[in-house]
Amino acid sequence: MKRRALRALTAVLAAAGSLLMTVVVTGPARADTLICEKYGATTIAGGKYAVQNNNWGDDTQQCINVTSTGFTVTQASHNKPQNGAPGSYPSVFAGCHYANCTAGSGLPLRVTDSRFSGIQTSVSMTYPSSAGVYDASYDIWFDPTSRTDGQNTGAELMIWLNHTGSVQPVGSRVATVSLAGGTWDVWYGNSGWNVVSYVRTSSATSISFPVSTFYNDMLSRGYAQSSWYMTSVQVGFEPWVGGTGLAVNSFSYSIGGSGGGDVTPPSAPANLTASNVTSSGVGLAWSASSDAVGVTGYDVYRGSTVVGTTSGTTYNVTGLAASTSYTFSVRARDAAGNASSASNSVTVTTSSGGGGGGGACRVAYVKNEWQGGFTANVTVSNTGSSAVNGWTLAFAFPGDQRVTSFWNAAVTQSGTAVTAKNVAHNGSIPAGGNTTFGFQGTWANSDASPTAYTLNGSACTLG
Repeated sequence: MKRRALRALTAVLAAAGSLLMTVVVTGPARADTLICEKYGATTIAGGKYAVQNNNWGDDTQQCINVTSTGFTVTQASHNKPQNGAPGSYPSVFAGCHYANCTAGSGLPLRVTDSRFSGIQTSVSMTYPSSAGVYDASYDIWFDPTSRTDGQNTGAELMIWLNHTGSVQPVGSRVATVSLAGGTWDVWYGNSGWNVVSYVRTSSATSISFPVSTFYNDMLSRGYAQSSWYMTSVQVGFEPWVGGTGLAVNSFSYSIGGSGGGDVTPPSAPANLTASNVTSSGVGLAWSASSDAVGVTGYDVYRGSTVVGTTSGTTYNVTGLAASTSYTFSVRARDAAGNASSASNSVTVTTSSGGGGGGGACRVAYVKNEWQGGFTANVTVSNTGSSAVNGWTLAFAFPGDQRVTSFWNAAVTQSGTAVTAKNVAHNGSIPAGGNTTFGFQGTWANSDASPTAYTLNGSACTLG
C-alpha cells in the first residue's frame, strides 16, 4: 500500500511493496484503539481523518495505538537493510488512499482550483531515542486524474522532518531550498511516478504549512503539472529498524479558497458521440452539463487517462494508432473544483493507416528477467525510405509490469500503456537505421513481453 524506494538500485524492491492488499477498516477509534492487522485502519475526528497501520514492506508484527488525535507505534521489530525499502508506513491521512476516503476533505482536488492554495496542514510528532532507524515524513499524492483508488501516477511529494541512520530518499539530491520556515535538501527520482523529497537539514518535531508551498517548487523544477489532482495528505513514519515509540501527537488538514463551500458536482455530460474517425483521430461531441456554480470545463478520457481538456462540448482527439479500438468518456468540472461522474462511454476503431507518421518500422524487445524485476532493451528500426525525425513509440504491457527507471528515452506509463519519446541525441532515425533505449521495472504476476507497437501512430512489425 505504501510505495517507497530508497535509491535507484532499490526502486524494484519498493515498487514490489506497492501492490495493493486488502484494507481492514474498523469502526471509529475510541480511546486506546489498538490495530495490529497488517493493513488495518480506522477513523478519527468524526471520520475527518483515517489512521492506517500499513505494514506493507515487512511480515513482522507491527501494532499502533490510535488516539483521538493521532497514534503511537506500540510494537515494531523491523530489521530492513538501510539501502533498501522501509518496513511500513503507519500514518494518518485526509483524502483517498486505495478507495479508503475520509469525510469532507474535498479531495481529489485539481491544482488549478482556487482552493488548492488554501490547503493547510500541520503535525506534531515524537521521536524517542530508542525508536531505531526511520524517517518521519509527509507523503502527499498527485494523479493526472481525479483518482480515488489504486496507484497514483503523477507525483509523490515527501517532506522529511527527521531521519536516522543512513537512509535516503529515492533518486539523487538536486538542490537546497528555504521553504516553510526551514532549509531542505531537494531529492528527485522516479518509481514509475515522480518522487520529490524535501529533507530538512535540521530535525523538526512539528510543522504547519500550505501544501502549495512545496508543490509550487516542484512545478518550477518541472517535476509536476498544474493539471494534476491532489488525492491525499498523509503523514507518519517509515521504519527500517525498530520503530516502537514513534508517535503522531496531532494532525490537522483544512481546505480553503473560493467556491462557496459547494460540494455538489456537475451533472454528467450526456449524449457522447464520435464522428470523423480516421486512422489517427476522432471527433467527440456531447451535451452540456448543468451545475449550481457553473461548469468551467470538461476532461476527455481515453480509458482512465486524460487526453485533453476543453471549455466547450466538442474535442478532436489526435495521435491515435491505426486499426486500434479506443474507449472515450468525458467528465465536467465546476467553479468549486468538483468533478462529475463520467459520461456514457463510446468505443471507436480507427481506420487502417497508410504507413504515415513513423513510416515502416520494426521493434525488437530483449529483456533480462529475475523474480519481481527485469530490464529491457528496445531497438526501433526504421525500415522505410526516409528518415524519422522525432519519434514516439507506444505499446502496452500484457502483464503487471511497472517501469521504475529508463535511459536513452523519456518513458511514461499510465496503467499498462507505455510511451517512450526520443531524447535530444537520438531524435532522428535514418532510413535503414535504428536506435535503442531501455528501462528497468518490476512485476508480480506476469512479465510477458509486449506484442504490438506503434511508431508515431503507425504499427510496427516484431523482430
